[in-house]
Amino acid sequence: MKVAKVIGNIWATRKEEKLAGYKLLIVQPINILDGSKDKTPIVAADIIGAGVGETVLIVGGSSARSAAGDMSVPVDATVVGIVDDQEIDPSVLE
Repeated sequence: MKVAKVIGNIWATRKEEKLAGYKLLIVQPINILDGSKDKTPIVAADIIGAGVGETVLIVGGSSARSAAGDMSVPVDATVVGIVDDQEIDPSVLE
């Protein structure tokens, strides 16, 4: 699992039939320790109703397809949770 910030939506009127009904979000992976950007934004299928500005949990690969409910759905990333809060104990960090 990775943490990301939802930065936008993406629409595709013509797409693979198995993507019908999925909301697609543009998400920016972030560093969980300091909130800085981590890599480039990606497109993720949203199965929980996340919105722009929210911090979310995403899964990739076969976990993304499994979370979408069908291993034949052509997705590489799926939003599986909305982060309410986080707490990191700085005393255990190097």
